[in-house]
Amino acid sequence: MSGWETNGHTGASITREQQPHPAMDRPPSQPIQLLLLLLLSCLLFFLNLGSMGLTDRDEGRNAEAGREMFASGDLVTPTFNGELRVAKPVFVYWLMTLSYHLFGVNEFAARAPSALFGVALILMHYLFLSRLRGSTAGLFGALMLLLNIEILALGRMAITDSVLIFFTTLSLYGFWLGIHEQGRGRHWIWAFYGGMALATLTKGPVGFAVPLVTALLYLAASRQWLVFWERGAPIAGTLLFLMLAGPWYAAMFIVHGDAYSSQAKVHTVGRFLAPMEGHGGGWWFYFPVLLLGFYPWSAFLPVGLFQAYQSWRASRVMVSHQDESRESWKPSGSGDELEWFAGLWIIGVFIFFSLSSTRLPHYIGPLFPACALLAASYWARGLTDSSTGGLRGSIHFMMGIGYLVAIGLASAPSLFSKFSGKMVKEFPLAPQFDLGIGPYVGAAIVVVSMGLIGYFGLNDSRRGIAFGVAGGALASVFLVAILTVIPGFNRYAIAPPQELAYAAGLNLNPTDQLIAFSSTRPSIAFYARRTVTFIPAGEIDRLRTALGQGGRTMILLPEYSQDALPKEAADFQPILKRYGYVLLGNQQMVPQSPDTASPTPSKTFGH
Repeated sequence: MSGWETNGHTGASITREQQPHPAMDRPPSQPIQLLLLLLLSCLLFFLNLGSMGLTDRDEGRNAEAGREMFASGDLVTPTFNGELRVAKPVFVYWLMTLSYHLFGVNEFAARAPSALFGVALILMHYLFLSRLRGSTAGLFGALMLLLNIEILALGRMAITDSVLIFFTTLSLYGFWLGIHEQGRGRHWIWAFYGGMALATLTKGPVGFAVPLVTALLYLAASRQWLVFWERGAPIAGTLLFLMLAGPWYAAMFIVHGDAYSSQAKVHTVGRFLAPMEGHGGGWWFYFPVLLLGFYPWSAFLPVGLFQAYQSWRASRVMVSHQDESRESWKPSGSGDELEWFAGLWIIGVFIFFSLSSTRLPHYIGPLFPACALLAASYWARGLTDSSTGGLRGSIHFMMGIGYLVAIGLASAPSLFSKFSGKMVKEFPLAPQFDLGIGPYVGAAIVVVSMGLIGYFGLNDSRRGIAFGVAGGALASVFLVAILTVIPGFNRYAIAPPQELAYAAGLNLNPTDQLIAFSSTRPSIAFYARRTVTFIPAGEIDRLRTALGQGGRTMILLPEYSQDALPKEAADFQPILKRYGYVLLGNQQMVPQSPDTASPTPSKTFGH
């Protein structure tokens, strides 16, 4: 990236972006910082990545759609269980197909693209923020973006969001650099359009909506429409976007016609206008999601956002152009425009997803890089200037939330025991499951950490240590969950039907029939490696019809649903049982053994 210069077109003068604080600009340390970030992010994203079975429903659907594309070799049409799947575009399935070629068809391979793009996001964020704010702020920002529950969770799941966030962030970083850089740096504008195109191929219209909403808000606030027209290459950029994203969509319309367009409309416009699959919530839904999902750094957002607006507004100076009758604005040199750009990014994306009727916690993931940018700039400023307003209040806020989180962790085992009876539909042995010591260990870590954060964070000369304590606490609690809680939950709640599905798939021929009754988890198709007849509980007539087809048949269902089976299944005998689930067959295919009904606990098959 080239250095910045005064630009007569933009009216931008040399700002703090070009002149980082000496204490924050240590270029020799950047390779070491990059290496440490690479190692830490790989540890947190890849550790035990394939040890847990696929969660339903999104992971199961996506992983199976990728597997079917891998098996068929058809790189145009995504399918799930042999039927057209248009809920998500094709890019993640391409990545999974490549991953399956490299690592085989397993949980690790299904999740590897998300983890890889999660690592790439952290490194990209560090490089961008280091260039504009110095390596210290870049390190803070990268660690904040890495060490929060939302980004860590999304980077470890076989869903589209980690890849989406990378490309929307690349797009907006390209927009900023393309508008403000000089010389070769102006070519970053092509990343604005290329990132939008690949994000659109990853998750549909939201892929271009997130960058466009942010860019339009910024251009409106800074009154740089003409600048964008001159430097943003909107016509050529739009052509680039269409060239990258258009061919696959065109191919789907040509090949599938109304079958594609009607379903695509349901999963885009329909999802925005009405809740889908019960995923609704009030207008306030994303406030706690952001507060807890970006914790502990979310404590810096209220004051950081307010100060970014104040500083940007105070720094603007009115300029009258001799050749224009209107007024325009330019930054006066305070360098706070980047923070306000991040603030508009947060506000725009937050409102956009809040207006959608379908709401899920991971939807607002694309605003987390902006949160990390804003929070890191605020924190770095506070370390060099102890008079930074609101810093002590933000630390108290962080501590208050932390103690509530500790109470929640300590209460989790008793709350789980109290409400476990309501989970038996998907987790038959829930009343017998124990969360173990993990939540108590996590609560203890948080309590101790909050005390240390208060001790160091409220001390002007030792405040920097508080950052390490907060980040270390988050990473420690996350690792405790991965190593202590998740393995048991996987063994008893997630893996049982998947292990039975895998056994069924090994024994059934392509012309045989596997029925998933009552528990219709999409991941069953992934583990069975075949088409599955999914029949919800209560649809007995459908089950009778399926059983009437004759031939070799297996039924996978929770044990408590056996009493609901019709008389047509009277001759079906138990073949395998696994922690509340049973596999029935009309022909004995797996020899019975004394421990068949109570197998030794094991993790899900690695295949």
